[in-house]
Amino acid sequence: MKKNDIKELKNKSLGELERIVAESGEKLRGLRFDLAAGKVKNVNEVHETRRRIARAKTFIAQAAASPSANSK
Repeated sequence: MKKNDIKELKNKSLGELERIVAESGEKLRGLRFDLAAGKVKNVNEVHETRRRIARAKTFIAQAAASPSANSK
């Protein structure tokens, strides 16, 4: 994932991030089945998809924590 992609994730709304997590989760599920069946050519795609999910979840957690930090 390029730095520009990370910046784009940072600017997405909470709903868009949750949609990305859901879509990437479904993609990861399919990739795992295909990997077991020997259909996946790019094995690194599984790793990249897991990282994309983790990054999106990180930004969701940061968005959830930031309003509570401002109220103190």
